[in-house]
Amino acid sequence: MDNNEFLNSNLDNSQAYKHHRRPPGPFRGFFYALVGAIIGGLLVSLLLPQMIENKLISLPNGQQNIVIEPRTEDLTVIPAVAQKAAPTVVGVTTVTIQRDMFFGILREGQGVGSGIIVHSDGYILTNDHVVNSGKAEKINVLFSDGTEKPAKVLWTNNVLDLAVLKVDAKNLPTADLGDSDELAVGEMAIAIGNPLGLDFQRSVTSGIISGLHRSIQISNNVTMENLIQTDASINPGNSGGPLLNSRGEVIGINSAKVSSSEAEGLGFAIPINQAKPIVEQIIEKGKFTMVYLGITGVDVETIKQQYNTELSVDEGVYVFKVEKGSPGEAAGLGNGDIITELNGKKISGMSQLIRELYKYKPGDVVKVKISRGDAFKEVDVKLEARPENLQ
Repeated sequence: MDNNEFLNSNLDNSQAYKHHRRPPGPFRGFFYALVGAIIGGLLVSLLLPQMIENKLISLPNGQQNIVIEPRTEDLTVIPAVAQKAAPTVVGVTTVTIQRDMFFGILREGQGVGSGIIVHSDGYILTNDHVVNSGKAEKINVLFSDGTEKPAKVLWTNNVLDLAVLKVDAKNLPTADLGDSDELAVGEMAIAIGNPLGLDFQRSVTSGIISGLHRSIQISNNVTMENLIQTDASINPGNSGGPLLNSRGEVIGINSAKVSSSEAEGLGFAIPINQAKPIVEQIIEKGKFTMVYLGITGVDVETIKQQYNTELSVDEGVYVFKVEKGSPGEAAGLGNGDIITELNGKKISGMSQLIRELYKYKPGDVVKVKISRGDAFKEVDVKLEARPENLQ
């Protein structure tokens, strides 16, 4: 190769190198614009929050600068709640004797659930179905330190699915009871219990409050109402165990799980405020006395459907009959009245009215709001103990 060919070859290579480093003329402007946009975007993302905070820029239409911060404390809250509450959670085992209806053979059935220590002297709250509505032959309670004690049923109710047990013990660790009326959807929820028997004692699961005031059909005759819905995993052995908030307070008693091919994570708990007055009365007096209004009532919705009639309100309890000598009669309630509120709490139907009455004790005075004709009226009813002959 002569000198001219060598120089021409190097010149060609040098020009090719220049073209490789710099975009061709038609694309050069686009390339620089793209780089500028990226740098500008980074500067805006860094400086804009400071400018808004310092009021250098105003958001349109009075919008606020909303900042969502990750709740990193949740990672430490769950272990803290578990450490606080686990010693107050117990295992409940039962033995039930069943007789074969055809052959008369006695069969022994066993069950496992959970419970919550609500008083240091051995009072334990659990579900009615855990103790077979009080029909279990034997009930044992297993504590966190490994000790086991026999228990007796002080009170149970299948409508509320609640039961109170008593063991002979002193100075037990007790659960802190929260306020289920203050719950909001989206709050943290933590469940502790024995999901698959005593081999998995005090298992901890977490989630959120998925819904409030839920109703589920348990059987043809039983509907559970005003329940807390959670996606914290709940299984049969969790029944009777606590649902807790981020402060380690009991906000509900785990009771049911709905499973289907179309839905998962549907667990339900009884609000603790439903149980608190019952527990308090049993601890104080050794028993729970139910109060009554002395009426025979039917849901407004049922009246509308069965009789195809219009009423002054869309929900409530239609009073068919007022018992003579009852608290309701003394307060002036009459046939045809519609009960819409009890102490400011809206009443949707008869089952809710009954559940509300569990919150009170004999001698309490409640304000009952009624619809009478086209007018509303409030009457004060002094509650009395329900006669034993009333179911």
